[in-house]
Amino acid sequence: MTENISRWARFKEDINCVFDRDPAARNVFEIVTTYPGVHAVQLHRFNHWLWRCNWKWLAKFISTVARWITGIEIHPGAKIGRRFFIDHGMGVVIGETAEIGDDCTLYHGVTLGGTSWKEGKRHPTLGNNIVVGAGAKVLGPIVLHDGARVGSNAVVVKDVVAGDTVVGVPGRVVKTNLTEDQKQQQKLAQSVGFDAYGTSSKSVDPVANAIHGLIEHIHAMDKRVDVMCQTIQRLGGELPEGVEMPELKDCELSEENDESKS
Repeated sequence: MTENISRWARFKEDINCVFDRDPAARNVFEIVTTYPGVHAVQLHRFNHWLWRCNWKWLAKFISTVARWITGIEIHPGAKIGRRFFIDHGMGVVIGETAEIGDDCTLYHGVTLGGTSWKEGKRHPTLGNNIVVGAGAKVLGPIVLHDGARVGSNAVVVKDVVAGDTVVGVPGRVVKTNLTEDQKQQQKLAQSVGFDAYGTSSKSVDPVANAIHGLIEHIHAMDKRVDVMCQTIQRLGGELPEGVEMPELKDCELSEENDESKS
């Protein structure tokens, strides 16, 4: 997950990554003195060192003080990679056995929590380049693979494949119409760009997409039934007379789906 680098080099990385992810950042002095997410991460790195040295009470005490100051609760036992950024930060909770890779970003109200009271691994593992949007809950010993995104207020309780975006309660994967080949996911991520809340305006609503697919399927079935009726009549068979089926109109839904593809 991480390489052995000096604390000073790690500190500079944590500061410099803010410029890439927060357009409001103006200079290093401002980041060091006014960003609670940066304060929380630096205090955690010290607390984690104390935790590994078996100074567990002191690590917990300092983490409690850090929570009072920053509004961010990070258990000293959590493992956090390089260039980790918590934007805004208030209400973020990261559990003891959580593991976070490199270049990850969390927004306010995010919980990396457990679903069991049993000891052992009970919190999520985040790969590299993960974005978790505001208010999202990632629960249990699940894995979010590299490049995954979690939309704001989503609740994720299952593994997320690399490059996928998860939204909703419970979390569900949304696809985009920019590519038909999953091998181009990296190119897709670059074209979409960084998004503060883990979602993109180019994402397709999975519910509307599913309804549209059902309507297309019904139209196809209607055409097939018409062909069967014509064949029966051509062979001399008789069809029972019945009430005409109402015409299924999907113009509005089609237009919405077409707009999402454009």
